[in-house]
Amino acid sequence: MASAGGNFVMVFNGEIYNFLELRRELDQLGHRFRGHSDTEIMLAAFEQWGLKRSVNRFNGMFSFAVWDRREQLLWLSRDRMGKKPLYYGWAGKTLLFASELKAFSAHPDFEGRIDRNVLALYLRLGYIPAPYAIYEGVRKLPAGGILAIRPSDTGSNANPETYWSALEAAQAAMAKPLEDEAEAMAELEALISDAVGIRMIADVPLGAFLSGGIDSSLVVGMMQRLSSTPVSTFSIGFHEKSHDEAAHARAVASWLGTKHTELYVKPEQAMGVIPRLPAMFDEPFADSSQIPTFLVAELARRSVTVALSGDGGDELFSGYSTYDHCSRYFERNRAWPSSLRQAVSGAVSSVPGSVIRALPSLGPRIQRSAAILGQEDIGSAYLAMVSRWDFPEDVVKRGIEPATPFSDGRYARVAGDEIQTMMLLDTAVYLPDDILVKVDRTSMAVSLEARCPLLDYRLFELAWRMPLSLKRREGTGKWILKQLAYKLVSRDLLERPKSGFSIPLRDWLRGPLREWSGDLLNQDALRREGWLHPEPIQSAWQAHQSGDADNNERLWTVLMFQGWLRGVSRPTPPV
Repeated sequence: MASAGGNFVMVFNGEIYNFLELRRELDQLGHRFRGHSDTEIMLAAFEQWGLKRSVNRFNGMFSFAVWDRREQLLWLSRDRMGKKPLYYGWAGKTLLFASELKAFSAHPDFEGRIDRNVLALYLRLGYIPAPYAIYEGVRKLPAGGILAIRPSDTGSNANPETYWSALEAAQAAMAKPLEDEAEAMAELEALISDAVGIRMIADVPLGAFLSGGIDSSLVVGMMQRLSSTPVSTFSIGFHEKSHDEAAHARAVASWLGTKHTELYVKPEQAMGVIPRLPAMFDEPFADSSQIPTFLVAELARRSVTVALSGDGGDELFSGYSTYDHCSRYFERNRAWPSSLRQAVSGAVSSVPGSVIRALPSLGPRIQRSAAILGQEDIGSAYLAMVSRWDFPEDVVKRGIEPATPFSDGRYARVAGDEIQTMMLLDTAVYLPDDILVKVDRTSMAVSLEARCPLLDYRLFELAWRMPLSLKRREGTGKWILKQLAYKLVSRDLLERPKSGFSIPLRDWLRGPLREWSGDLLNQDALRREGWLHPEPIQSAWQAHQSGDADNNERLWTVLMFQGWLRGVSRPTPPV
């Protein structure tokens, strides 16, 4: 779409939730509109305020490219929390940019050479964080990023800026503390109500995902408060009781009076999704909750076009139990002299892989403990705690793992304590590059628009004004969020241990997925393909099959890479 004055031409993916507010302001400034879309409002904003000032005024999920005809300048930008994707890179002398990596393959000069270093980072995390991408020469624009490119620019002088970052926003928010409990609760309730309300504006059928946990129940409860008719809610269940949340969701739906739909998934249905994953994600991606997320999106799409989700509550309000585990572990480690910790960690790290593989039940745990023990800062310790493969450079041939925010000491300096450092790191890395990738790609695969009210940037800034004591009490997180949820849903229905949205992958790899997995992990194929060392992978596979170890997360990273490699990539042969 072109702006009314003709100077700006834009391609745009996403939604601007405050476009009506911006339209009223632009109306008063003399702008006239031909239609009712947020795209037209954005273009008028660019003409009125310029690119950088405008993007700071947008509240939404978006990625866009804007060509400024007068300045001969291309602008690329992405929303603050990283909900919508944007890739860019050069193929020969041609700049390519797109929401999906598969678009790059349409260009004849695009080589699609796998980046070994990024592959090592992927095996570490199970996802690929911005600015990295699986292909050499391709980058993801970071969340809250903006990039100006002139026709003469090349990859070496195209450097993104950030108009908003979690690090800087948290620092600014903490300078204006909000410690009064009643005042914090009142502001939180008003802001969540507004964040939900503006995301309910839609000219198509709208519903919500409901797991029965705190976050989704809070969002649905607020939706039902704002709605004059029953909200459509959707959940899936598994026959394996250890992974089934459908009964909890059903009870919350009944309490709130929603129009509820649930689907109990058989293993064959879930496993039927697996061949579709490589094309869906474009890059290797190994969060196995991608499967139930796709299934609930597919279920919702049968009835609605837009669905709200509860994503973001854990990162903003300290909901993960990992925070306590890692903090306690790190504090205990610090009681040891640094020289002793480094010596023990170095000694274990130098043990040959063949010895570790000979101890399938103990070896990996010893390695993990040693990896954490050797860390001098909480960011590095947290990275060691959440790693899939502790030493991915031993798995990827000639791969050297690149740096991430986990090694950036600014996060600890701004956050002030271990738990808040981990929360901030998750908001900067795990949230945009795992959680939101999972939600965006699975929902878009079925043409469903997923909206996340708890990720309204204003809510992030409010949460960081609150002291940790309002988020975490007596070893459990999301305290203030729970108090608000209890106003909407019976406390008895919500007071239960937190469970993840996952599949019984450990057992499936030993049962119905065993033949499929064994084929992808074939040693001869791994050697022939040339990207991964077969020995540590086979050791992990055999230990998992024998029951000596639970290696489902490690194995899933390799399986998703192998599935992607064979499914949608066109990589050049390894050098």
